[in-house]
Amino acid sequence: MPNSKKNSTTRGKRTFRSLVIVSVILIYLIIIAGAVVRMTGSGMGCPDWPKCFGYYIPPTDAEQIQWKANHAYNKGVIVIQNDVLRIADKDFTSGNVYKPTNWQPYTKHDYAKFNVWHTWIEYINRLVTVLSGIPILLMFFLSFRYRKENLWIPALATITILFMLFQSWLGKTVVDSNLLPFKITIHMVMAFLILAVLLFLLFQTKSSFKKLKISKTFKLLFLFSLFLTLIQVILGTQVRQYVDEQIDRLGEYAKAEWLNPPTVMFYVHRSFSILIVILNVWLLLQNRIKKLGLQKLNWVLVVIGLEVFTGILMYYFDFPFLSQPLHLVLSSLLFGIQFYIFLEIFIGQKKLQTSS
Repeated sequence: MPNSKKNSTTRGKRTFRSLVIVSVILIYLIIIAGAVVRMTGSGMGCPDWPKCFGYYIPPTDAEQIQWKANHAYNKGVIVIQNDVLRIADKDFTSGNVYKPTNWQPYTKHDYAKFNVWHTWIEYINRLVTVLSGIPILLMFFLSFRYRKENLWIPALATITILFMLFQSWLGKTVVDSNLLPFKITIHMVMAFLILAVLLFLLFQTKSSFKKLKISKTFKLLFLFSLFLTLIQVILGTQVRQYVDEQIDRLGEYAKAEWLNPPTVMFYVHRSFSILIVILNVWLLLQNRIKKLGLQKLNWVLVVIGLEVFTGILMYYFDFPFLSQPLHLVLSSLLFGIQFYIFLEIFIGQKKLQTSS
């Protein structure tokens, strides 16, 4: 019986840890989907939230959002009439002519365009977000099994749920504001915070920790490198905001002019990348010379190299296809790897000291 109970506990921990890993993967998929949405300009593909033109499954043809005679409409359905969004304020069946009294102006924004590709790209983005909630919800319920063993586990699972709810609300405000840049930035920062909480939760489920002998200088410089990454991400969002404004002003085909002239923020962003490369090369060399055992630092340099490469492509080769979303996804990967190394250096060593 004791062995049976022990095996059951082990399986339960493996299941819980698997749910956390799946949740981390899905958060990265959300970041990828969000990057594609922004690259393609699909953020307003669905003018309302959580539905899309008032439907749970979005339209596939422009005719579906045009007013039709003798058609049954449900409350909340949106049509484009005379280049203006109109929303049904009740269930009704239309007559032979359009009746303005059956419709109200959609007042949250005035973006009244339909592009089937934009609509479905935005819808898939939302769908991935909803799907990510399933393992996170299961993880939340299972986490309370460990409240006596490790209170961090249910606490972090609860924080994840609260952050996901807040992120959903942010998604709504982003659409309602017609993609205000600072709201998009907050939306992205929240995705990074959710990722950090999930990685912390994943770290808490580890059964063993490696003892590391790391100097205070190395720790401080690693913390500085993580801080620089976060600053770099924020600077990047400001550059991206400028690029978005240029796209609106010049058009999506004038790629050679999107960073002409470059802003001061762009030069600061580029200068920071040089500092980040130098600092992380030093950390990697120290790791190898002193045999610290931080293998993930190799991946940090690989990701930084790829991110610098995509940055060069965007500036010198006029934003090749997928270079923008790749740049963002690589920054989220870099943050995730560095944050997990941070947990190994600081939290893992404290756990070893406590257990000994």
